[in-house]
Amino acid sequence: MTNYNWNYPTTVWVGKDRAKDLKKACDEIKTLKPLLVTDRDLIDLEFIKDLINDLDKKFKLSIFSNFSGNPNGENVDEGVEVFKNNSCDSVIAIGGGSALDVGKAIAFMSGQSRPIWDFEDIGDYWKRADEKNISPIIAIPTTAGTGSETGRASAIINAKTGIKKIIFHPKFLPSIVILDPVLTKDLSPRLTGATGMDALAHNLEAFCAPGFHPMADGIAIEGMRLIKKSLLKAVKDGSDLDARSDLLAAASMGSTAFQKGLGAIHSLSHPLNAQFNLHHGLSNAIFMPYVLSFNKENIEERIISICDYLNLSKSFDAFLEWVLELRKELNIPHKLSDVIEIKKMNLDDLSKMALDDPSTSSNPKKLTINDMKAMYEHSTVSYTHLRAHETVLDLVCRLLLEK
Repeated sequence: MTNYNWNYPTTVWVGKDRAKDLKKACDEIKTLKPLLVTDRDLIDLEFIKDLINDLDKKFKLSIFSNFSGNPNGENVDEGVEVFKNNSCDSVIAIGGGSALDVGKAIAFMSGQSRPIWDFEDIGDYWKRADEKNISPIIAIPTTAGTGSETGRASAIINAKTGIKKIIFHPKFLPSIVILDPVLTKDLSPRLTGATGMDALAHNLEAFCAPGFHPMADGIAIEGMRLIKKSLLKAVKDGSDLDARSDLLAAASMGSTAFQKGLGAIHSLSHPLNAQFNLHHGLSNAIFMPYVLSFNKENIEERIISICDYLNLSKSFDAFLEWVLELRKELNIPHKLSDVIEIKKMNLDDLSKMALDDPSTSSNPKKLTINDMKAMYEHSTVSYTHLRAHETVLDLVCRLLLEK
């Protein structure tokens, strides 16, 4: 029997206006000089200014916000410099996945002497770290997608290679997470949909990943149910705080569950996020039906086993049809050519990056570079390739199962 390691220690404060408890959270971790990390698109928003003004009354606060989506190693290095120059003792990360990833990486790298790439999620690389000097983290997500607030890794682009790397250490995990739906209610329908599909990808791939992890499986199933229940509600009515709370929980659950593993949805997405600055949730949503179809022979029984719980007909095709219909209602494009100029894509290079991605090893079906290239190619096909009386569902299955 194989041995496994399970980890679920995160403290999470959930509810309307819980962001107002930030000072209490700072007291809990005994910080005096926190570094607030948020991206340049959020720093001037009113609620961020209010939080800064509130913290300034009690703490010696420093701020770092010189980065945006899909952050790179240089962003982390600059943040570490700000952290050290101001003798900070903790990080408060507020924002979407990028801000949380950068904040966690700063808290980690502020205590290391080796470059960040030495801690890539490969084998026991994390044991190279000096874990005594990892600073405590408070994480406050403003989107419901990556779930980085409950994750033990950061996704950071190596600007020299153009490859997104997963930097891992168990103590990346924030000390306190605050899930406040009020902070997500102004998120646009487009971003609500894309980040929600990101959370769905995390829960779905975690559930389908091979291995024995019933705790992750249970969390992933409930995460999918919450997304099915509330994603469209939040897109149609951004002020629905109950729906927003469901999505925040589902995002945190997805990140918690995917310690079990991810798969080809993420393997295919990461190179495009790095090379074309494509939103991660959007790329995950585009690839989702193609990867589901590719993995069908390995995951069909598992997918059927949860259809009752998700109130779907008990078949793999019914689940896939739901994914396709959900994407349609969210205005998610069916093909990459709607968001990237295909002539700019070097499929051979992208396929190599995807195959080398750490998510590849936990895909339910063994992957080759030709498989990666086929899925990239099929995700660029137009609806005009439909045969007479063939549905989009038929098309997806035909392209991937008859390649």
